[in-house]
Amino acid sequence: MGRHQRAETMGLIACMCCAVAGGLAVDVYMRFAPAIWLVSGRLFVVCAALVSVCAVLSFVVGYARRSSSWNLSHGWWVPVRRLIEVLSLSVVYASTTFLCAYALLRVVNDAVGVEMLKTYLTACVACLSGVVGYVTFVQADLLNAKTIASLLPLFVVSGVATAGFTTDDPYWWHNNFSQLGDRTTFAARMFNSTLILAGVCVVILSYFAVSELVTTYRMRLRWAEQRQDVEIPRFRLRIYCLSTLLALAGICFAGVGIFRYTPHPVLHNVFARGLSVPMSILMIALPWLAPQLSKAIYVVSDLIVVVIAASGIHWLQGGRTLTDVEALACLLFMGWFIVFSRQIAALEADRVHAQIIRRMPADMISESRLAPGR
Repeated sequence: MGRHQRAETMGLIACMCCAVAGGLAVDVYMRFAPAIWLVSGRLFVVCAALVSVCAVLSFVVGYARRSSSWNLSHGWWVPVRRLIEVLSLSVVYASTTFLCAYALLRVVNDAVGVEMLKTYLTACVACLSGVVGYVTFVQADLLNAKTIASLLPLFVVSGVATAGFTTDDPYWWHNNFSQLGDRTTFAARMFNSTLILAGVCVVILSYFAVSELVTTYRMRLRWAEQRQDVEIPRFRLRIYCLSTLLALAGICFAGVGIFRYTPHPVLHNVFARGLSVPMSILMIALPWLAPQLSKAIYVVSDLIVVVIAASGIHWLQGGRTLTDVEALACLLFMGWFIVFSRQIAALEADRVHAQIIRRMPADMISESRLAPGR
């Protein structure tokens, strides 16, 4: 079996193991937990946590099992870097699955009632655990920037939606999103935690994206007959600037959640309003920062800046609420990260394709489906 077929096969095994583990864990919890911890809110938190544990364990096994970076043959920094990657990505997967599972249980609870849900809760958690075990294992084995980026909007939307469902302030949207997190309630903690972990996800995404840009550029330099045909002037400076802007965007996302408005109004506004600075510079200067990408993403980036600026001007004139502007900016930023990551993933796929073609004998290339004329 090839790599992808083995990943799917091992994913099915992970699915069955996680389903059994999740179902048994919930059954034991329902039998022996105190009555106070069987209240719907706490019960759903525990169930969602069990699902996220299954997701993390499956991801760690899938991501780390094939890596050759755990020995010291390449120096001490390589296994440390791999460990940081595993921990960071585990946080992203754990938080994403926790928020999605909790939001789903809340929706089912509102639809059928807590008494009916408790009857089938063990089966529900077992199914959720099996699904996330399968998905996370396969994604971990075949991980790329596109996979991580696809988690970002799902994670942010599920976190903000869960916070909106559970808040005790039904009129928070009359002001702005900061009011949703400007409390000490469960909903506020959920909202702030979502922003913090979204910032972490952006930083991780930037790491994978920059690594692929560097790898592809080095490959083209090595293969080029005339080095000057593919050489990018000041490439290292461009990469440093791109990494810095992406990291600053992630830090601003996290800073909004770390510093709530009421105790830290100055710092909260610095991070909230400062987020537009690195993002705007990143989108406008993208043709210089990453010239390997297609021209379409440059046009899309400029359009996003124009739309957000027009929306902000409309808000200043009293035409819309600040919540509308923030929601639009957040959605467009998330959409831009998805498009950017898919471009990086396309670069990776093209690089792998070029490496396969280069290593194939000439008589096999004409017979392969990878041949340009087939």
